[in-house]
Amino acid sequence: ALLLVFLVLAAQFESWIHPAVIMLTVPLAALGGLFGLLIAGSTINTYSEIGLIILIGVAAKNGILIVEFANQLRDRGLEVREAIIEAASLRLRPIIMTSISAAFGAIPLMVWAGPGSGSRNTIGVVIFTGSIFATMLTLFVVPVFYDMLARFTKSPDWMARQIEAYEEAEATPAE
Repeated sequence: ALLLVFLVLAAQFESWIHPAVIMLTVPLAALGGLFGLLIAGSTINTYSEIGLIILIGVAAKNGILIVEFANQLRDRGLEVREAIIEAASLRLRPIIMTSISAAFGAIPLMVWAGPGSGSRNTIGVVIFTGSIFATMLTLFVVPVFYDMLARFTKSPDWMARQIEAYEEAEATPAE
């Protein structure tokens, strides 16, 4: 699942660095999910692994929101540091709202009893603790690593501008 998400992100961003920054949030989410299992007294089993796969999507979404918006700001001419600070501050509310809704959506899985509740409880605990933990750390980790690593990349529209300049130069008749 990690490899598939990474490759899809690499195709979307046309870069290897931006998906790497986004995927740094996944181990943080997994640690949060495993910590939740420890607190709940549960074990790593098939159901907790399903919860971890769900958590990959939730954690990657947070990083995507910040990185995509920072790339758009870089396309408008902002420097890397300015773009990531602006992106993190403007995307804070959507990230928190979606993460809280994912976490609170897992509460019924955690608290309901009855037949099969052990499997539901495990999935709920992993999603709840992992999404809360990932959200808190993503807001700090993604901007720091984006600032460090995005300096080695061009603005996402840089290649498009280069192609347009080349086409204009070719269209101009030689004198």
